[in-house]
Amino acid sequence: MTEKQAQPGSLSGQYPCLLALEDGKIFMGTGFGATGTATGELVFNTSLTGYQEILTDPSYAGQVITLTYPEIGNYGTNDADGESRSIFARALVVRHQSRRYSSWRATSSLSDFLKSYNIIGLEGVDTRAITRNIRDKGAMRCAVSTEILSADELVQVAKSSPEMNGADLTKEVTVSEPYKLGNNGCQVAVLDFGVKQNILRSLVEQGFSLTVYPAETPAETILKSKPAGILLSNGPGDPAACHGVLAQLPALIASKLPIFGICLGHQLLSIALGAKTYKLKFGHRGGNQPVKDLTTGKVEVTCQNHGFAVDASTLPAELELTHVNLNDNSVEGFRHKSLPIFCVQYHPEASPGPHDSSYLFGRFRELIESQKKVNV
Repeated sequence: MTEKQAQPGSLSGQYPCLLALEDGKIFMGTGFGATGTATGELVFNTSLTGYQEILTDPSYAGQVITLTYPEIGNYGTNDADGESRSIFARALVVRHQSRRYSSWRATSSLSDFLKSYNIIGLEGVDTRAITRNIRDKGAMRCAVSTEILSADELVQVAKSSPEMNGADLTKEVTVSEPYKLGNNGCQVAVLDFGVKQNILRSLVEQGFSLTVYPAETPAETILKSKPAGILLSNGPGDPAACHGVLAQLPALIASKLPIFGICLGHQLLSIALGAKTYKLKFGHRGGNQPVKDLTTGKVEVTCQNHGFAVDASTLPAELELTHVNLNDNSVEGFRHKSLPIFCVQYHPEASPGPHDSSYLFGRFRELIESQKKVNV
């Protein structure tokens, strides 16, 4: 294992940085990564590792991430662990940024990684106090700045920033053109609402060949390619605001093709099938959420990242609840009783997090294979 010193200028403590919450709370620390001002919804993630995968998860678009684990950056960053083409989070808040990183895989420091994507980092603040505030009052808007150091002014910047309710952020994270992955396998169409790379890898490992489509691709275009199944990916924002996507889902459902929804895809399917979604107080973000699979009775420790959930009381009769969160009993998955459709709220691909739920990709393959037999 090699130990590397962060390059001069990439260390924390070089310039002051201010975090202002819309409730008026102020946290002064020091900046790393890029400089400037950023706004977003302030959330927290309880994972102990995986900061690069968290930062590059497109589901964090529009959000400022607070990591509850205090020592961040100690193994640097590398060219292989990114979950998307960029960082879509607005900023990163940590207790302490490690001044040395040790890993044979590392190619740069966390600070330089943030700087390369023009993302502000803030360290030296009480992340426990920030987390307790969010747990008590809920996720809220904030502003992070290395240039606006007036508390009153930055609070007003936070208050004037966009809210997450009503925000369709899929356009920000989706691809602009379709592309293909895998070779000579069963064809699956993936709607990219902010898909993580490990979802795609997990599907390819199941033997699928993939065509990844932009979020609002017309259903007619997808069905014309005659896929054997459809995956609706994770993504950011308020599912009820994704009007362009929701307009295409009825035709995909009516095709009676097997459909697997993950995270935002799960929420969008629920709306298209007649249920409603709501905003959680502070969301589920981390790699330690317990979920019970009601079909097997087993409990999984899962990776999660979402701020909205499906309202169980609105699930129509044709939908069967299959997974529940054991912390708050929120909906974590359902299946259609007559159509080959199932979905989960959490991330079976992990990255980072436990792999307890990776069996769901195999379940999707089995569903497609069984549907082929029915159609023979």
